[in-house]
Amino acid sequence: MHMVSASMGKAWDDPLPDAPGQGLKNHREDEDMNAIRRTFHKLMLVAAASLSLAAFASNAVAATAEELNEDAAQALRVLYKGNSLAEDLGKRARAVLVFPKIIKAGLILGGSYGEGVLKKDGKSVAYYNSVSASWGWQAGAESYGYVVFLMSDKAVQYLDESKGWEIGVGPSVVVVNEGVAKNLSTSTLKEDAYAFIFDQQGLMASLSIEGTKISRINR
Repeated sequence: MHMVSASMGKAWDDPLPDAPGQGLKNHREDEDMNAIRRTFHKLMLVAAASLSLAAFASNAVAATAEELNEDAAQALRVLYKGNSLAEDLGKRARAVLVFPKIIKAGLILGGSYGEGVLKKDGKSVAYYNSVSASWGWQAGAESYGYVVFLMSDKAVQYLDESKGWEIGVGPSVVVVNEGVAKNLSTSTLKEDAYAFIFDQQGLMASLSIEGTKISRINR
């Protein structure tokens, strides 16, 4: 009788075997939870990037159209003073987009923001903002400006009619750095637009505006 009790006790202590398919079910549940975690992390990254861009916008916005006009005129003077090719392009362009101050900052998530002016025949005719987001290691902040010379009617029309121009889509844009400038002249111009990225020290070869979104704003 004692032996029977011991055997029954051992039987109750042993874990029950998994039901058929239970292991596969648990595996799928783990995969679902991991997918949920990954989605949550992505949403958090997007939210953080949005907050970063909002912070840039609050620091980079000019208060009035008059301030933007003055800043754009000063930016063109700085660019033309150090680059005769840019000045020649300005004379030939159908229109000129001037972003006098872009603020770029971030750590793991980053982005840039600035506001600028579209000029035709030397007059300010519209106002735009420039927005970009970036991922990966990046530390600190920097400020720069850029100018896009629209050389064709097609490029001007695209900017006027689009709800937002993403650089790299639509009209072709060549970013002019020191190397490109040496091999470019007004007689070899073939692209829809040419962009110059610069600061007080001159052209900046390390920056790109690929993927930047340019959208019209009210001022």
